[in-house]
Amino acid sequence: MMNSPAEIAKNYVPIGKGKANMKASKLFVLGILAGIFIAIAGVGASTASTSLSGSVGKLVGACVFPAGLTLVILAGSELFTGNCLIIISVLEKEASVVNMLRNWVIVYLGNFVGSIFVAWGVSACHQLSLFDNALGGATINTAVAKVSMSFGDAFLKGVFCNMLVCLAVWLGFSSKTAAGKIAALFYPIMVFVLSGFEHSIANMFYGPAGLFAMGNADYLAAATADTAKLTWGAFFVNNLIPVTLGNIVGGAVLVGLVYWYIYLKDDKKA
Repeated sequence: MMNSPAEIAKNYVPIGKGKANMKASKLFVLGILAGIFIAIAGVGASTASTSLSGSVGKLVGACVFPAGLTLVILAGSELFTGNCLIIISVLEKEASVVNMLRNWVIVYLGNFVGSIFVAWGVSACHQLSLFDNALGGATINTAVAKVSMSFGDAFLKGVFCNMLVCLAVWLGFSSKTAAGKIAALFYPIMVFVLSGFEHSIANMFYGPAGLFAMGNADYLAAATADTAKLTWGAFFVNNLIPVTLGNIVGGAVLVGLVYWYIYLKDDKKA
């Protein structure tokens, strides 16, 4: 039994309202959990891709990463990028703009705390020493690549990414079973990772993980990228800010606004 797209849109309105009005402390804790879930998926994807070479490794890593959104949806947590869909409830006048923005800010900060905890933890416990420190080197290389993009590139990759992430969440609502939800969300997430699109919450892990790894001489020696480019300032300015803005456009506008217009706008007028 599946929900149609029109039913998904209608069913999401009270869900988004509940998210917008949720108690701040609960939002923050659930945000931390989502940050941890996405970061752990990043650890698994990086480990898998480093264990194999070239395009095969990238494909395998992309197939591992959907575990993060699976945990977010089935275990229960709050993810900033997915919550861009709250715009649907706002457009239906069931949630206020202020409460939507409140949700976004609190969840975003919680996601950051959870992600950076995992980023610090994998470096502190020397998990990055796998494959003769190649994982540590690859972690640094990934972070350098992310801060080396232009603002425009990072923004557009963020747009495409969260369009796919919100579509994955949307498809997840089409099924009423756990297996159906996992199957529905898998391919959009795999495609965004395989395509190299940019996810702000995942980058809250990848960027800091590279920065923490730079503190280990063995990991630094295994890196091949220009590590002079990787600083906390570069991470925030060159990557996190433009990617976050792109994620908002991709999720709130290209999915939330579009599907509200298609499935709910005329019903509201009637």
